[in-house]
Amino acid sequence: MAELYYGHRSRLYLDDLYNNPEYASEVIQEAYNQGIRAINLVNNENLLKAYDLAADAGCDMKVIATIGKSDVDYLNPNYEVAKEVDWDEDIELFSSYDCPLMLVDEFIVDGYDWKLTSKILSEINDAGALSGIVTAFPSKTTDLLQDNLDMDLFDFYMIPFNSISYMMDINAFNASQRQEFVERVLSLNKKIIATRILAAGVLNPKEAFTFFKDLDYIDAISIGVAKVEEAREDFELLKEY
Repeated sequence: MAELYYGHRSRLYLDDLYNNPEYASEVIQEAYNQGIRAINLVNNENLLKAYDLAADAGCDMKVIATIGKSDVDYLNPNYEVAKEVDWDEDIELFSSYDCPLMLVDEFIVDGYDWKLTSKILSEINDAGALSGIVTAFPSKTTDLLQDNLDMDLFDFYMIPFNSISYMMDINAFNASQRQEFVERVLSLNKKIIATRILAAGVLNPKEAFTFFKDLDYIDAISIGVAKVEEAREDFELLKEY
């Protein structure tokens, strides 16, 4: 999606991937060839075209959909704009895919309009999919959830998590601080999906995978790749962990 938090690489991703669905499809196909069987998608014309091309080429993947993705600037978010996105259209769209799990986008969740988040989660559940939420503020949001949201409404919790606490609202560089944070997250009793595990490229894959190797409390990871070669190298390496 060429998010701006990738810095100067965002422009390259925009040209090479976002505006080039054919090549993006090749990256997806290489991921599939390396054994990847699930992909995180949003309702975006270019991304869906890339995935559909890969599916036509034989990539049979489960879709983990992010519901309510908007054009909000990640670096300067307007949460009111995020709440206006046509999220019900997203649910209808991804219901036509092999989509066992739908996640409410972070800009909706982190706007802390709990009534809206609850409504979206209920609609996802009614559509027959498992549901979850995404946050960019895992410390703040974790502390607010149990007092503000019906915890029975969702099953999965996607949070940024990496060894240097990059793009996280915590100072978790030492083991004791990290453990305190983890205990709070685990108290929610949800399946945890870790995202931004490479810290937007600050960490190399070997560093990231080494950190996650022995973390039995992480149920899944989400990792982005931008080139066919990256997909081959990263996922071959991941098999070693």
